[in-house]
Amino acid sequence: MIKLAIIGTNWITEKFIDAALKSKQYQLVAVYSRDLTKAQVFADKYRAKMVFDDLTQLASNQNVDVVYIASPNSLHFSQTKLMLEHGKDVICEKPLTSNYQQTQALIEIAKQNQCIMFEALKTFYVPNYELIKNYLPKLGKLRKALLNYCQYSSRYESYLNGHNPNTFNPEFSNGSLMDIGVYPLNFGLGLWGKPNRFYATSSLLASGVDAHGSVLCNYEDFDVSIWHSKVTNSYIPSEIQGEEGALVIDHLSVCEQVTYYPRQGEKQIISIQQQDNEMYYEALEFAKLYQQRKIDHKGLKHTLLSSFMLTEIRKQIGVQYPADDF
Repeated sequence: MIKLAIIGTNWITEKFIDAALKSKQYQLVAVYSRDLTKAQVFADKYRAKMVFDDLTQLASNQNVDVVYIASPNSLHFSQTKLMLEHGKDVICEKPLTSNYQQTQALIEIAKQNQCIMFEALKTFYVPNYELIKNYLPKLGKLRKALLNYCQYSSRYESYLNGHNPNTFNPEFSNGSLMDIGVYPLNFGLGLWGKPNRFYATSSLLASGVDAHGSVLCNYEDFDVSIWHSKVTNSYIPSEIQGEEGALVIDHLSVCEQVTYYPRQGEKQIISIQQQDNEMYYEALEFAKLYQQRKIDHKGLKHTLLSSFMLTEIRKQIGVQYPADDF
């Protein structure tokens, strides 16, 4: 069993723990929180024996194999670095770091310490994403794609009322692109790689982060439009259009349902039923890497490309973070 520790006691951490335990590959042994009482409550729920409010003590503990990090974006780099330097494998929530330079540094540190570093990009590991890859040739010559993820933030009202929640605070390397836009961006990069050209626009809030935005990725005669927003909801699916047909994808981040529309013929729902907790698949993927001790795994190349794109898009839209002084 993989002895797992977690940093953070929020809903996403709980969801990952449930997925990890369901995979039967992990045992939760430790919980970290700045509030030791909160850590203990969380640990008791899952019968974890150790709690920490000191990250160095956690990193030094010999009874921990892997650390799952679900802290604010701006803390990912320092916390991952500390764990890697102490010989711990790391699963870190997306985005792995605040910028491309930090990502490059972490990959080098992981290799130097012979540790597995894994960005938790759940979309890549759900079965229906692989199914989409296999269906692309049926669409003929690709022409257009709309990759859409717009979700009204539960913290937006707080922001409008004069508060400064993490979600809209540059101190935490946040905003629409880094929180929501990573899903459609990575969805496209995973299918078609780095675009030949890309153009980004956004609407910035007074806090300095983006409220919503669009990215147009050009692959010569094929265009991919990315929509993302933290201040509006969208009720339309995503779509990939080819000369011979199209794929329509509901809830793009998890590929909940995929429908194939041939240019001639009847539409077909081609997706399969997936686990209710889609993080189950990323937990399984990491377990395979752990068992095989794959340090230089293919996910690192994608993480590097994703980080490069996020950094360059932010340059185009004029969003800067304190972490960019790295």
